[in-house]
Formats: sequence, structure tokens, C-alpha cells
Amino acid sequence: MKTKLIALFLGLASLTTFAQKNEIKAAEKALKKQDYATAISSVTTAEALVGNMDAKMKAKFYFLKAQAYMGKKEFATASEAFATLDEVEKKSGRKKYSVEAKPMKNQMVQEVYKKATDLYKAKDYKNAADNFYLTYKLSPQDTIFIYNAAVSSTLVKDYDGALKYYNELQNLGYTGISTLYFATNKDTGVKENLGSKENRDIQVKIGAYKDPVQEKTESKTGDIIKNIAYILKEQGKTEEALAAVEKARKMFPEDLNLILTQADIYFQLGKTEKFGELMQEAVKADPTNPLLFFNLGVISFDQGKKDEAKDYYLKAIELKEDYADAYMNLAVLILDEEKAIVEEMNKNLSDFDKYDELLLKQKKVYKEALPHLENADKYGRSLNTVQTLMNIYSTLEMTEKEQEFSTLYKKMRN
Repeated sequence: MKTKLIALFLGLASLTTFAQKNEIKAAEKALKKQDYATAISSVTTAEALVGNMDAKMKAKFYFLKAQAYMGKKEFATASEAFATLDEVEKKSGRKKYSVEAKPMKNQMVQEVYKKATDLYKAKDYKNAADNFYLTYKLSPQDTIFIYNAAVSSTLVKDYDGALKYYNELQNLGYTGISTLYFATNKDTGVKENLGSKENRDIQVKIGAYKDPVQEKTESKTGDIIKNIAYILKEQGKTEEALAAVEKARKMFPEDLNLILTQADIYFQLGKTEKFGELMQEAVKADPTNPLLFFNLGVISFDQGKKDEAKDYYLKAIELKEDYADAYMNLAVLILDEEKAIVEEMNKNLSDFDKYDELLLKQKKVYKEALPHLENADKYGRSLNTVQTLMNIYSTLEMTEKEQEFSTLYKKMRN
């Protein structure tokens, strides 16, 4: 009985080996014909038997699987198969298929990178991020692709994904510093980046370029820390964001965006005194920045500090004469006084003298806001500026202007 069982097991093993070889041969034939769908079908069937394969057959299986999925442009699955192939042959100490796979992997890197770039250009940032990261997995020495994935994720507001990539860059010690190889084109006189030292030296040697130089790119370490802080702030993780900003500020103490980010976090935490100190620091860091004064105006208005807000908006306009948003916000600040007047008007509908007195006050507010609104419309016309001016002209009984802007409003709205 024992002998029969052994014979039965041997028979089953032979059948399994036969099935494995059959499916692998079928995959090979399909690949030669570039029939990737059939090749995938064969490797899928063979995969159920992979546990019974010896190291040599297992390596061949993953080599074929990678090619099949690469042919179908399913690069993530192909990448996993190539990685498993490397592991199998590294463990067995026999490198055959992993050597043959190298040029295929290089080709796939180029294809995946092109796909990532095309998706990025098409503003499909989520899939661009996935493909940039896959490019890195295929070519681990090129850590810049993780950075590209992080930037793409940030653009689509996938903050969890971006944070994962930035943290990975930090753990890898990524700096982003690289060497660029330049030379001047003899025909055009333009200094060009020729990609690699080898290519640059060849171009100079054959006489197409001259004046070879090489330059180091700036470190991205600070940007990574800053971006981590910004993301944490966007996620509402204020304490973690504050710690990240403080770390970044030790490296870049005069970075205006970091100062403002830190100030904003303190404001969210209700630490107004610290917020005020940082705002003053920001002004000292860049006293000619109109956007800074504009933002200070917005923050001050939100805090109910109208006089300070007005001064900041006027300063922003002084630095940038055509600052449409500053004119608009200045007008909004002035028109904010109308709320109290309208409330009083509603309380005195039967007191004609009081009502008329309040109506004059309302018109005075409109007249004060009018030149700022007109400048906002002049430098940045929108449906909002046109509609607001149309209503004010009506209240101020400026009939000709009201008709002009009424016609303009209807035209823009349609």
C-alpha cells in the first residue's frame, strides 16, 4: 500500500511539472507573436503552480510574466514581476533572466516616465503621481521621481499621498542636488543643458559646442520641510505643522512664506500676541511686497481692525498702483459701514426726516467707496465690479453711468 501511494504522489508531481512547462511554453509562444492577452492568460494559469516550481523555472516564469504585462502596458504588475525575478535569482545565486531583463526594465522606465509626464501635462495629477512613483520603483537610484510624485499629489490636494512621499524622501536623505552639464551652441550662441557629461564632452569634441561648464542645482531639503509643514497645516494638524515650520525656520529664518505660515498657525491656535510679532517680522523681511500688505489687510479686517486694514490696503496700492483686489477690498471695507445705516433705516421707515438723514449717510458711504470700486473695475473688471458699480450709480442717481453699466452687466451675464 505504501509503495502505491508513493507512486501516486510521483505521478501527481509529474503531472504538475508537465502543466507548468505547458503553460510557460504557451506564454513564450504568445510573447513571440506579441499576443500579450494570451501570454497573460497562460502565466495566470501557471501562477497557481508557482509554489511547486524549482528556482530556475520560477525565475523564467516571472521573466515571462513581466514581459506579458509590460506588453499590455500594465506597468505596475510588470514592475512587481521584475522585482520578484530579481529576488528569486539573488536567492538562488544564479543570474540569467534578471540580466536579460535589464534592458527591458530600462525601456519600461522610459515608457512609464513618459506616461507620467504626459499625465502631468494633461493635469491628471493623481495618475501622474502614481506613475512618477512607479518610475522610481523601477529605477530606485532616481529619487527625484518621488519628489515629482509628491508635487503632483499636492496639486490634486492628495495631502496624505504627498506627505507619504515627502517623508520617504527625508528618510532616504534626499537633497535634490544634482550636476547639470552645460555648453554653448556655436550656431546659436545659447548655453544649453546637454544632459550628461559624456554627451556634453562629445558635443564639444566634435566642435558643435564650446565653453563647457557644470553647475550644481540647489538643495531641495528646505522645500521638502516647508511643504511638509504646509500640508500639515492644510490638514488641520496645527501642532505638528508648527513643529515642522519651526524646524524649517531654523534652516531658513528669513523665508517670508515660512514666517506667514507660522503666523497663520499661531492665529489658528488663538495665540494673537505671537501672531502679531510674526506679522511685524514679515513686514521687516519684505517691506516692498504689495501682496504681503494686502494679506495683512485681509487678516486685520477679519479681526475687526478696520483702520489697520485700511492702512495696509492703501500701502499695497502705493506699492502696486494697478492692484485691483486691494481697491476692491478697500471699497468693501468702506461699504461695511452701510450695514449699521441700513438697520437704522429699517427701524425708521415711518420717520421720514430720520430716514432721509440716514439715506444721506448711506450715499456718503457710497461716494467714499466709489473711486476705489472704479479703480477695481479699471484694473480687474469682473461681473462683480460691474454689478456693484451699477447698483451704486443707481443709488447715487448717476443715470447715465447706471445705464452704461446696466447694459454692460447684461452683456457680461449673457
